[in-house]
Amino acid sequence: MDYNLISQIGISFFGVSAIILVAKKNKWGFILGLMSQPFWFITSYINKQWGVFFLSIIYTFSWCLGIYEWFGKKKEK
Repeated sequence: MDYNLISQIGISFFGVSAIILVAKKNKWGFILGLMSQPFWFITSYINKQWGVFFLSIIYTFSWCLGIYEWFGKKKEK
């Protein structure tokens, strides 16, 4: 099984979809963005791209923050 190919497909599908949805102010973009992160971790690990691996950690926290802001935070009236 070619994990690198699967990762590239996952990054393409989830990453592009996430950016489009976030740009349209759709909260589900943050979920798709978080779903893309395992693929980023896999491809950066396989290819020994440690800078991308480190950035993936930061992006994961950023997507989680977006999820918290849009889904978890109580709205003030």
